[in-house]
Amino acid sequence: MRHDDNKIHWPVIVHRLAWLAVRIATAVAVIVVPIGYATVGSDAGVAVGAGCGLAIGAAVGLSGNRGPRPWTGILVGSLVGVGAVFASTVAVTSGAIAMSPVLALGVGLIHGEDLLDEVGGTSFSGYRDAFRETLFVSVLLALGLLPAIYTLSEPSLFVDIFLFVPFVALSAGLLSRRAAGWRDTRAPALLVLATGPTVGYAFGAIVLGLMEADPGLSLGAGLGIGVGLLLLELTVTAAFFVFGRAAIIWCRPRFQVYSGLSDYLRVMWVPIGGFAIGYVTIILLFAGFYGMLEHFSPGAFADAGTGIVDWLFFSFFAGLAQDFATIAPVSVGARALVGIHLILSAGWVVVLFAAVMTSIGPKLERIARRHAEEGGDDD
Repeated sequence: MRHDDNKIHWPVIVHRLAWLAVRIATAVAVIVVPIGYATVGSDAGVAVGAGCGLAIGAAVGLSGNRGPRPWTGILVGSLVGVGAVFASTVAVTSGAIAMSPVLALGVGLIHGEDLLDEVGGTSFSGYRDAFRETLFVSVLLALGLLPAIYTLSEPSLFVDIFLFVPFVALSAGLLSRRAAGWRDTRAPALLVLATGPTVGYAFGAIVLGLMEADPGLSLGAGLGIGVGLLLLELTVTAAFFVFGRAAIIWCRPRFQVYSGLSDYLRVMWVPIGGFAIGYVTIILLFAGFYGMLEHFSPGAFADAGTGIVDWLFFSFFAGLAQDFATIAPVSVGARALVGIHLILSAGWVVVLFAAVMTSIGPKLERIARRHAEEGGDDD
């Protein structure tokens, strides 16, 4: 019995895509979460940013006419996640207004990614395409924000995301209408009419927020300030779309360098592990030597440690020729031991590097030739 080689093995494909999505999401979380806490320090902002980044990053990384693009997904997800963190903290009156720039940023990043795809071209050829793409991004954002919405008990975020779809789609279309292949001469009337409630909602939210914050504010002053803030919000939303599109167009060709490094890393993985094992062994060995010297010759080290943990930290810094915060060699024997440790650490690096380059040099040359041939084919 012959097996059909062209048969699609969906369980295998789903497993690979799921594992790739997990890797992309993990990388995006490692980038977005620390930056969020380091900049704004808000649990709500970090939760919103991480959710947005994970959803869009995984979607972009798994899509594409040329197959999965994990590095691009990590880049897009990180930019969206960091942008969502900041947007969630600069909202003038409510979280609803903050979602408009985040949605526009995601649409701009995906649109710019499509512009770079020579196979499929851009997915923006008209206002309907812009609306479809914006709706797709809003669904991804809603899915990514599920944990944040559950944690923060803010179901209104769902409404906030989808409410701005018409306005972001109209803005994206107006800013893309002069691109090659654009077919619509004017925006559809339904899309323009659907944008009206969005602008009205944003304006009403701003005015009500101002009146609640300052009960003494007159209605005329509130309306005037509200108009200014609304124009600012609309400008920021359009700017986020333009920034996202320009950022991915500029970054992706440069970021593709890292995708080529994966072949080299696979070859270097075993030698790197061997180096780490040997280096850690030297640290452990000399941590014991330092502790033993201090035990039989008290006072050999100033402010000597009281346990193996202190000696491990001292041994690590000694191998790097760096002074430790507290422990310092005092006696001749202690200084000599530190010198021997430093010589062995440096020698280990030199010897292993020479051995690794000798053994894997031919493999690296083959990878370089293959990349050069692939680059020639693309040209």
